Amino acid sequence: MTENIQVFVQNSIRIEAEQGAIYVDPFRMTEAPKDAAFVCVTHDHYDHFSPDDIAKVACENTVLIVPEKMEKKAKEVAGMVGKIITVKPGESYEVDGLCFETVPAYNILKPFHPRSAEWVGYVFVVDGKRIYVAGDTDATKEAKAVKCDVALIPIGGFYTMDAKSAAELVNVMQPAVAIPVHYGNVVGKPADGEEFAALVKEPVKVEFKIKF
Repeated sequence: MTENIQVFVQNSIRIEAEQGAIYVDPFRMTEAPKDAAFVCVTHDHYDHFSPDDIAKVACENTVLIVPEKMEKKAKEVAGMVGKIITVKPGESYEVDGLCFETVPAYNILKPFHPRSAEWVGYVFVVDGKRIYVAGDTDATKEAKAVKCDVALIPIGGFYTMDAKSAAELVNVMQPAVAIPVHYGNVVGKPADGEEFAALVKEPVKVEFKIKF
């Protein structure tokens, strides 16, 4: 179910879909495949919106998808992509054959990701499966309500949930597979993944994709 998903660093993710390669928040890419059909950005922090890394994955036909309030900032990379689409949280979209939903991504008590910024996570429909890339978020009521087969959830703490809170969220959501992200590099430590896995309850399966 997850053979088509790669996780690089932080929330940098590649999903192979029928419509082409979907990249989310490309960051510290070691190669420059320039094969993206879609680049989806969750928010404008440097480890999620990285023009240098978008340049490595984008080509002239790439669709860049960003939160609406990032529209001005996204113009920094307009010359690297074919077109730019803006989205708002809590909506459903179809762009060039790719169906996806946006989920509000925000902190409940922390100041780093205010709800008013209208940043997003994405639920992509790929090969009949729903893949949720949560972005930088806490265990919000909107996240708890997401129905998905695969959930890529931040666990590094400080800016997002820690391993314990992330596991609690996953235990509510009940995806078939949970993949921890956003740890072991800028924030969090590699061992956070093991802590997360130990707290996730059956029947949810935890898979590790980040390589340290």
